[in-house]
Amino acid sequence: MNLGVLSLERRTVAFVLTFVVCVGGLYSYDSLGRLEDPAFTIKAAIVTTSYPGASAQEVEAEVTNYLAREIQRMGQIKRIEGRSRRGQSVIEVTIKDRYFEETLPSIWDELRRKLAEAERGLPPGAGPIEIDDDFGDVYGVYVALSGQGYSYRELKDYVDLLRRELLLVQDVKRIVLWGEQPEAVYVEMKRDRMAQLGITQEQIFDLLAARNQAIDGGRVRVGSRWVALDPTGRFVSEADFEDLLISEPGAEQLIYLGDVAEVVRGYKDPPEKLLRSSYKTARRDGHLADLDEVDPGDPSVEILPVLGRPAIGLAISTVPEGNVVTMGEAIQERLDELAPLKPVGVEMTVIALQSDSVTKAIQGFIISLLEAVVIVVTVMLLVTGLKSGLLTGFVMYVSIAMSFCLLLPLGVTLERISLGALVIALGMLVDDAVVISDGMKLRLERGEKPIDAVRAVVGQQQLPLFAGAIISIMAFGPIGLSVNSTGEFCRSLFIVLATTQLSSWFTGVTLTPLLCTMIYKPKQGASDQASENPYQTPFFLRYRRMLESAMRHRRKALGTVAGLLLLATYGFGLLPDAFFPASSRPQYFIDVWMPEGTHIRETEGQIARLEDFVMERENTRALASHVGEGAARFLLFYTPHKSNSAYGQLMVNVFDDGGITEDIAAVEAWAAQAIPGAIVIGKQFNLGPGKFGAIQLRLSGPDATVLRGLAAEAASILRSDATTKYVRNDWHEPVPVIRPVLAS
Repeated sequence: MNLGVLSLERRTVAFVLTFVVCVGGLYSYDSLGRLEDPAFTIKAAIVTTSYPGASAQEVEAEVTNYLAREIQRMGQIKRIEGRSRRGQSVIEVTIKDRYFEETLPSIWDELRRKLAEAERGLPPGAGPIEIDDDFGDVYGVYVALSGQGYSYRELKDYVDLLRRELLLVQDVKRIVLWGEQPEAVYVEMKRDRMAQLGITQEQIFDLLAARNQAIDGGRVRVGSRWVALDPTGRFVSEADFEDLLISEPGAEQLIYLGDVAEVVRGYKDPPEKLLRSSYKTARRDGHLADLDEVDPGDPSVEILPVLGRPAIGLAISTVPEGNVVTMGEAIQERLDELAPLKPVGVEMTVIALQSDSVTKAIQGFIISLLEAVVIVVTVMLLVTGLKSGLLTGFVMYVSIAMSFCLLLPLGVTLERISLGALVIALGMLVDDAVVISDGMKLRLERGEKPIDAVRAVVGQQQLPLFAGAIISIMAFGPIGLSVNSTGEFCRSLFIVLATTQLSSWFTGVTLTPLLCTMIYKPKQGASDQASENPYQTPFFLRYRRMLESAMRHRRKALGTVAGLLLLATYGFGLLPDAFFPASSRPQYFIDVWMPEGTHIRETEGQIARLEDFVMERENTRALASHVGEGAARFLLFYTPHKSNSAYGQLMVNVFDDGGITEDIAAVEAWAAQAIPGAIVIGKQFNLGPGKFGAIQLRLSGPDATVLRGLAAEAASILRSDATTKYVRNDWHEPVPVIRPVLAS
């Protein structure tokens, strides 16, 4: 079938479809989801089991190994990694690459059933088993709220208000808090007073456990009503604890809890994780000014750092295939509406705002698209004339519009990979239109009938052009069709290039010849078609002489090409190897590992010293310090570090991403002198999935002492190479314990 002839014979239908595609392309572009990075499935779950009082060896032998054996019975398991620490077992379960998002829920259900059966075999005191299979959400909006003089409780009241209101915003899926401190009431017993009055700890424990429980008081008939009984006696404040009667019934002396203990309201101590916020503000002539609108070199401008304020993080994720730009705009609009309810002095510091990154990326694509269209049209105008240039530019737009119409039902979102694919495709979209229009132009200007010209040109070119499109698509097939996480991450690259190539081919063999018949007319004196030779122009004559010269000196020509190939191969080898390059986002992170077993308050103190140094650097705009655990997953390829009191992480926002390398080098050099014994690593974010560390070595065996020795030997070998840095192991240092010897 000759598609060009069909479009010429059904030109009304062709023009209507072209109009629909043009309008539909604009609608589809506006309706496509927008994200910073493409979604890929996190094929892992975390199984956490508590075993209070047990040593790491006991946890490993009695809980971790036992649960790992039960989990291994599942055929979908790819890898199991268990970590045992005092009182806690953490197992990371990874599923095989061939399973994707639609099959994972049934796999996690099977895992839950297996572990529910296995829980009965745990030692007394161990459990319950907690399974987290929903930690793959990306919180594209991540902010820290802090305020001078505000307690965690006062901050949390405002944060709870924001969470309740922002959950109703368009495209918001989930909101989590990071760094909130649970309140606690501490009963500090006076041992001497208890001994004097004959009160034991068990009495106090039992009485406290029996109070404040929700117990049905029953109902009573009062006239025609059936009234519930709601007795008093519940604790409303910490002062009520002191009025708890703890003496035995019938005792001569009434003893209250306040007589033998001091009741204090506070926060859980030690905390599990802490968030600190630091940022810079600007003042011009003594008045607050926008940091983006001032010149630091202006003598009337003063840049003031605000250091280390306790904060609570608010992390917001987007619904699947949602539009993070729309969500960001809706959130900002709702925050403006809630501004009157914001407490005076509370500041919101942005840790990550994906909507801004996506907006910049979309704007960059639009600029690239316009540049490509202008370049193509300009080149065509210079080489082939006004008509060919305008025709090619219009067909190029229709091809892009058709691609958007196909991408919308395929569920593709506009993100880093798909936008890159569209930019790549722009250079190939004009090929089909140029080939067809060039052939049509020559035949029509020689006076050939339109139907005959279409039949000849399209009939000759449609299959070769289709084959070329398929070859271009297949070139990206190994990336897009791979079943691992990299393939899933880059799948939109394959889909976008496939749709654009097919759209370009279809418009090239249908719309292009139809438009050619309308704009190209026979030249005067072109009736004698046989005598016309379109390749007798000066350009083609010079090109022919160049080809003839290359054929006469074929050895020199082939030698020159071979030399250029070898030179290109050598130059390619000088390029650094990385499948995913470093991100250009104006942000980097600093990991800090104190010696294993370090108290979280000590880690916080060292992090505070590091904050001061980082904030002194001119390029630093703001930072958020996470102590005890990694940040919420605000980027798809960021993996939060698990809970550890000896761990801290700084997320540093900068003014200029070009200075990040220098900043990291300065921070690491300072920390090596100022925080001895700590491992401080600065790192830029990568564009894609992967784990930290270019070289990773896994050692396994039954003897922990031997493994530590082998790990130390391997680390020594790696450190002996001058090009290595950041050598560490995930066991860290042995943790000391105090072992009281009990009298038998």
